Amino acid sequence: MFLNFARYRFRIVSFAFLMLISLCTASCETINKNQKAGPDSKVAGNAITSARGVLERLIGERAKDINLEIIPAEDSLDTYEIEAKNGDLTVRGSSTVAITFGFYQYLKKGTHNMVSWSGKHLDIPSQWPDYALERATSPYKYRYFLNVVTFGYTTPYWDWERWQKEIDWMALHGINMPLAVVGSEAIAERVWKKLGLSNEEIKEFFTGPAHLPWHRMGNLNKWDGPLSDHWQKDQVALQHKILNRMRELGLKPIAPAFAGFVPEGFKDKHPDLEVSALKWGGFSEEYNAYVLPPDSPYFEKIGKLFIKEWEREFGKNKLYLSDSFNEMDVPVPDNNPEKKYELLAGYGEAIYNSIAAGNPDAVWVTQGWTFGWQDEFWDKKTLQAMLSKVPDEKMIILDLANEYPEHVWNIPQVWKTHEGYYGKQWVFSYVPNFGGKTPYTGYLDMYATGAIEALNSDYSENLIGFGSAPEGIENNEVVYELLSDMGWAREEINLDQWIKEYSLARYGGYPEEMKIAWEKLRKSVYSSFSPYPRYVWQLVVPDERRKGSVHDSKVFRQGVQNFLAASEELKESEFYRNDAIELAMLYLGNKADDFFKEALAAKAANNEAAMKEAGEKTINLLEEIDRLLESHPTDRLQPWIEFARSHGETTKEKDHYEANAKRLITTWGGFQEDYAARLWSGLIRDYYIPRIRQHLFTENYDGDAWEENWIQTPEKTDIAPFENPVEKAKELVARYRDNSN
Repeated sequence: MFLNFARYRFRIVSFAFLMLISLCTASCETINKNQKAGPDSKVAGNAITSARGVLERLIGERAKDINLEIIPAEDSLDTYEIEAKNGDLTVRGSSTVAITFGFYQYLKKGTHNMVSWSGKHLDIPSQWPDYALERATSPYKYRYFLNVVTFGYTTPYWDWERWQKEIDWMALHGINMPLAVVGSEAIAERVWKKLGLSNEEIKEFFTGPAHLPWHRMGNLNKWDGPLSDHWQKDQVALQHKILNRMRELGLKPIAPAFAGFVPEGFKDKHPDLEVSALKWGGFSEEYNAYVLPPDSPYFEKIGKLFIKEWEREFGKNKLYLSDSFNEMDVPVPDNNPEKKYELLAGYGEAIYNSIAAGNPDAVWVTQGWTFGWQDEFWDKKTLQAMLSKVPDEKMIILDLANEYPEHVWNIPQVWKTHEGYYGKQWVFSYVPNFGGKTPYTGYLDMYATGAIEALNSDYSENLIGFGSAPEGIENNEVVYELLSDMGWAREEINLDQWIKEYSLARYGGYPEEMKIAWEKLRKSVYSSFSPYPRYVWQLVVPDERRKGSVHDSKVFRQGVQNFLAASEELKESEFYRNDAIELAMLYLGNKADDFFKEALAAKAANNEAAMKEAGEKTINLLEEIDRLLESHPTDRLQPWIEFARSHGETTKEKDHYEANAKRLITTWGGFQEDYAARLWSGLIRDYYIPRIRQHLFTENYDGDAWEENWIQTPEKTDIAPFENPVEKAKELVARYRDNSN
């Protein structure tokens, strides 16, 4: 009996043990499908949920078919793995962004699909294609994105729907360190009220919405302002949504900090305070900013108040941006050059202390643009002085414009001159676009190789990031696809293979004509760099500051023709249509420039008949270009105006925002006229063409008055797009084809 009982008890224990193993196995399988088990399983689960949200917003229900898993980072750096077998797709990553970037790599290379600003190519197969295991680790802690002035040239009037798409775009492109400065003025307003300023004194401090980036950098006050109470409330609500989504996805947003600039009302309340007046951009004195001296007790007091108020509203943050002398002269006494080292050491210390007083864990982030732009001032000793009193681990320098030293400034790369910024953490970055201008430009070979030299240099120990800081986006999309891949590359990218994969993902095909087109585009427009690509007809009267500089060459024109010749095979592709429109527009825009230059020469020679003939040719061709662009999703004036007007509560406020948005892309202010010139349907027919007519055919033409009237007059004209824009593009290019081709 004892033996029978023992056997029975053994069977019960064995059965219980097997059930325990079975339950554990099932549980572990559930965890492995979504995350690694362990103390951080909740965090991992949240990361997977957030990543799946991005995928669902992109591909809908198909996102549920994908196995998502969390894996450990490699040496604390983001890592992803992707593989697919027998229709079973698995994406693993060490973070939300690692997972989303890994999926996007599979989407591009495994299924030949793509998403970008001008649209989507999403032809998802019913079964996930097989894909051999691919694993990659980013060599950078951070992949940085945006520029302070992107918040003027592209995003000033965006709503949450548009921001949500952009944040998802960032996640898919592997970005985890974006700027997030929306709503800064609402926080500043609260601080100035605490310091005793009246509503009127505060309101006159701020610029209009599209010009706020330059206000934040101390370049400009008052211009095209003020801001309404509704605007401030609206922007705070929007910033909450932006930050919540960024943090949900594990992004590390860079928030704004105080940089020493004070309102005129604050200066007047403290007449004994020795503030320095700053000058920028050709604006008269009333629009200039005032900066505190570094030894002022108000510097730390105001900086602390700003950080505390920002975090009270939006929660704790780590990265804070502050720039005190962007494109401006440091107020150093001329008779005492040695004083500048002491002064700059003081400014560096004051900025950092003002941030740390509000949040001791914060890291000061600053733009390195001005160190190259004013390289004669910012020599080694000068920059070392400014950095000398800031702890190395508490500062990050955004080395923004690595294409500029060689191709614009003719100086050594700034990170080399300054020896990797003397032990401070730094981010290698490019500025592929200025002012949101739309013509194609950029060295693809440089973008595919340049950062690798820095990675292999003696200064790589503190190189913690890679990124791009375009002044405006929604243009030159090939550049940003390449740069996002470079954020995960340890070796130079093979452009021949990359362009093939890009074309397959973007257009759904890579016929011989497309291959030849890209070879010629890479040898021409994408082996050139112009920070200010504009046509002469956009400027009307060019001068030393404002020149026509859109790329034109025989090889480029041939490349456009080859691209259009691929239309029969790729005509169903939305991206092909969009790029064909843009390439044809650039081809034809150059021809319009030839006509307009003839008209200007005839005008100068008092040859009225020749001027009229060439002028009408210019206008007729521009009308065709304008109508062609009406079929493009982003190269149109109307969305820009609609975004602006959507923020107004009253007709007056809507009109003000429209005028502010139109001013930025036309007259701007100061001597920045036509700096942000765009090749947009609506802008060509309503602004550039009438301005050309006035200049060529109207005596005693008051250009300034006409431009201001256009800005202040809320209006739009409609035009029907071509029924088949690609065929029309081919027809127009054939009509104006240069015989030299």
